[in-house]
Amino acid sequence: MQRQVIEYGGIPVGIAVPHNGRLRFIAVKFHVIDLDNQQFTSVGELKAAIRDHLNSQPAMAA
Repeated sequence: MQRQVIEYGGIPVGIAVPHNGRLRFIAVKFHVIDLDNQQFTSVGELKAAIRDHLNSQPAMAA
């Protein structure tokens, strides 16, 4: 495993860093900060968590 930039909707939202056989998410965008420092077993699981998190949030005004 290597560090990997994580994008959502074509926008970088954080990085995944290997940690004890898992991936630790480091958020760099405010709208995913609630997931900061959480650990995931795969990039797919991390992206699903981001999608679920964002879909559970009320729409933000521009």
